[in-house]
Amino acid sequence: MSYTRRTKDELAARVAQDIPEGATVNLGIGQPTLVANHIPASREVLLHSENGILGMGPAPAKGLEDYDLINAGKQPVTLLPGGAYFHHADSFAMMRGGHLDICVLGAFQVSAKGDLANWHTGEADAIPAVGGAMDLAIGAKQTWVMMDLLTKQGQSKLVQACTYPLTGIACVKRVYTDLATLACTPNGLVVIDTVEGLGLEELSALIGLPLTDA
Repeated sequence: MSYTRRTKDELAARVAQDIPEGATVNLGIGQPTLVANHIPASREVLLHSENGILGMGPAPAKGLEDYDLINAGKQPVTLLPGGAYFHHADSFAMMRGGHLDICVLGAFQVSAKGDLANWHTGEADAIPAVGGAMDLAIGAKQTWVMMDLLTKQGQSKLVQACTYPLTGIACVKRVYTDLATLACTPNGLVVIDTVEGLGLEELSALIGLPLTDA
C-alpha cells in the first residue's frame, strides 16, 4: 500500500496532541520549535526555553518579530500573559532540578532502548553542538524525540545501538517521526501509530528491527 509522510507541521501537531494540560515543556532547537504553533489556545502548557524563558508562545506574525525575544535557536518568539524571562543559569537549574515534565528534542539516532545521540555525528568535519541537550535529556521527567525516521540516504535513525556519540542513556520514552510514533521500552520498540497505509511489517522492514504493536 502507498502512504504519505507527515509534513513537518503535521508532525509538530502530532506531538502537540500528546502534551497534557498543565505540563511544563522544553522544545529543542530545530523541528521541535514548531510544536509551539500547534498547542491549542484552550490548553494551558508552560513552554520553557533554555536561554531563559518560561511561558513562551507561538512564533510571531510576520512583521511583528522582536529579536530581543528569541528562543534558544535564535528564532523570534512571543511571550504569553504571565510569562517571564531570566538568567540562563536559573533556566539550567530548572532543567537539572527535574522541573520539566517533557522535553522534545531532535536526534541523529535513537536506540531501541531509548539511548539518544543528537549532538555529534562523529565525522571529522562535523560541528559538535551539545548545547543543553544532555541536561534536558536527563533532567526532564520524559524525553520525546521528534525527527524524520530515515536519513537522506534511506537509513533508519532508529537503531539497535547508537553508533554516534551518546547524549543520554535510556532517556527517550517516545519517538515521533514522519511515518510513525513509537515508544522505547526495555523490551524494544512499541508502535503507537503509523501514517495511513503503512503496515507494521513494512515499518519493521524500514527500521530493520522487530516491532511490537501497542
